Amino acid sequence: MRSIDANGAQIPCLGVGTWTLSGPACTELVAHALSLGYRHVDTAVLYRNEAEVGAGIAASGLPRDDLFVTTKVWHTDLQRDAFRRSTEASLARLGLDRVDLLLIHWPNPAVPLAETIEALNAAREAGLTRHIGVSNFPTGLLAEARALSPAPLVANQVEHHPMLDQSRVLAACRAAGMAMISYCPLFRGSLFEEPAIANAARAHGKTPGQIVLRWHVQQPGVAAIPRTSRKERLAENLAIFDFTLDAAEMDAISALQSANRRLCDFAFSPRWDIP
Repeated sequence: MRSIDANGAQIPCLGVGTWTLSGPACTELVAHALSLGYRHVDTAVLYRNEAEVGAGIAASGLPRDDLFVTTKVWHTDLQRDAFRRSTEASLARLGLDRVDLLLIHWPNPAVPLAETIEALNAAREAGLTRHIGVSNFPTGLLAEARALSPAPLVANQVEHHPMLDQSRVLAACRAAGMAMISYCPLFRGSLFEEPAIANAARAHGKTPGQIVLRWHVQQPGVAAIPRTSRKERLAENLAIFDFTLDAAEMDAISALQSANRRLCDFAFSPRWDIP
């Protein structure tokens, strides 16, 4: 699978999202995904499934260095000491001595960003993670975080799909040599019925979901971490590397972003970029 070179990190362009997965089903799904060829697994403290994800990784029997594992520190634990405790607890649950990417899950204006970035770098220096990054950071906060960080940030994980314009964030990530990792990459609702996607699916003999994921990974610097609870969907999502969308198809799908429909917007969300 193609990887993105992001400030020294090699991030597989397609991964397994685990939000909402739990229990033995989560463990089995992670292990099955790795058996199919996935090498990028995403979790977070908030998901309350790090132990199950770790069990799935262990069950796969794959060498640790073959995997790219991400976890995230929740926005209530961004103070220096809390950040370290959260990271160490995540590793204990995962059964790992380090993750490959540690992210600030959401910014928190109640905690000085300088303190959080210092804690993030301290985790890297202590060997708790190979690489560091952020999540849900609009361009202004991303610039501030980069300026504060001695070590390079390698990724910004954000909501990204054909119904939301994230062009400003993507441009900022590219300019900084970072990857933009798409969560909720398949959106919800009627996206698959849009002519731009349905027509491409017919033309390539693929499902609408495969067309959307291909749209993601065909954009330079973009990775996607779709979440599914169905084992058969894992194989479907992975089967996107044997075709290419042409420029007209890419443009038609990208044009849908003018809808600017955001799925994940909360009281604690930062002020988003205006396209």
